[in-house]
Amino acid sequence: MSWTVFRSTEYSPEELAEFEEARPPEHTAFVDSFRSAGKYRIGGIVWAMVGAVAWYVVASNELDKQLYVLAGGFIAFGILQIIAGFLQDAGHTKNGFYEVMHDLFHMPRVMRQLAVVQFFSWFALFAMWIYGGEAVASFHFGATEVGGELYNKGQNWNGVLFAAYNGFAALAAIAIPFVANRIGCRGSHLINLCLGGVGLISFYFISNPQLLVMSEIGVGIAWASILSLPYALLSNNLPADKMGVYMGIFNFFIVIPQLVAASILGLLLREFFDLQPIYGLVIGGVSMIVAGFATLLVDKEAEPQ
Repeated sequence: MSWTVFRSTEYSPEELAEFEEARPPEHTAFVDSFRSAGKYRIGGIVWAMVGAVAWYVVASNELDKQLYVLAGGFIAFGILQIIAGFLQDAGHTKNGFYEVMHDLFHMPRVMRQLAVVQFFSWFALFAMWIYGGEAVASFHFGATEVGGELYNKGQNWNGVLFAAYNGFAALAAIAIPFVANRIGCRGSHLINLCLGGVGLISFYFISNPQLLVMSEIGVGIAWASILSLPYALLSNNLPADKMGVYMGIFNFFIVIPQLVAASILGLLLREFFDLQPIYGLVIGGVSMIVAGFATLLVDKEAEPQ
């Protein structure tokens, strides 16, 4: 932290404005359309209605209670849009709430593309964090009873595995910039996420828990990449005066997949995989590979110069 404090340069608003004026045209492909108050309200009503219908389906069919979170999220997002529409009609647009809503619907093209990558990346991570311990305990240690000796051994070993992937991530963080400089951030992120996806899926095929440390190499590389390369692609394609706001909005796509994972993973495992947590890791691995290939949808011009 001290290195960052003393070595980082903080630019004044005037300097940031000069940087923005000097930015090449190909790096200023922002969405300039203006969303009307009517569109806010119509969109809000649609989102709220979808959420209400989803809530009714969950309640009437006695589905997993976690799905209420997803339905409630739809309703809440709809209400926020409706409020934004009324604020715009009333001319009350000089406030933080409206500005965030406006910027959310006017994200730069590259940011929207990276949001897809982030969604599937973090969905995979949350699947691992939710089901990693249960999968190792039941699938690799044969635990059949929560709190039993085998269960505790599995959970303890999963703690070691989590420490291992963080260690591998620290090492990978050193190498990732050099690889990205050679093949670009997009190609590097694709490779890294695919390695992470293969690492998660390999949990299903490896029976010896000691060998799972090898799986964590790929997971660690992906973890280091997720924390760096999307931001490298994004930061070069944001207006300087909106950098802080858009970086904050970008973090929505860490929270949203968390809510989705918490809402639907349990249902998927119950309906299709007989509640076996190992398949939570497999689903996470597939999701991470999808995120890797979604990186190819990001504009080539987004690459840092």
